[in-house]
Amino acid sequence: MNDRTLIRVRDVMKPHVDMVDGMCTVKEALEKMQHVETKSLIVNKRHEHDEYGIVLISDIAKQVLATDRAPERVNVYEVMTKPVISVDPEMDIRYCARLFEKFGLSRAPVIENRQVIGIISFTDMVLKGLCRL
Repeated sequence: MNDRTLIRVRDVMKPHVDMVDGMCTVKEALEKMQHVETKSLIVNKRHEHDEYGIVLISDIAKQVLATDRAPERVNVYEVMTKPVISVDPEMDIRYCARLFEKFGLSRAPVIENRQVIGIISFTDMVLKGLCRL
């Protein structure tokens, strides 16, 4: 690393996270996505020993739209990714960007003490973080 300013995930993440239950239908998830203008929803844990999931608009496009399934008949748990790869709020955004690249991620929840406290994307890292470096 060089001597540039350290910018952590916490500094650039979106602190508001849109959550959904895995049992809701894809149609309901899409309605929520339209209402809050987002391209992803974090899927809540079912119990304290469970893990978070994520459903992306691209998951719905690939697994529902492309396969001609009815969104009102498909549950979110059928198309989500679980467990989700998450990041620590104290992680340097340069390492976060490398993690995203290595695993083909576009966004990830920020988890602290087993609770989602935000969401981070490449867009957040570049537009909010890169200009600070």
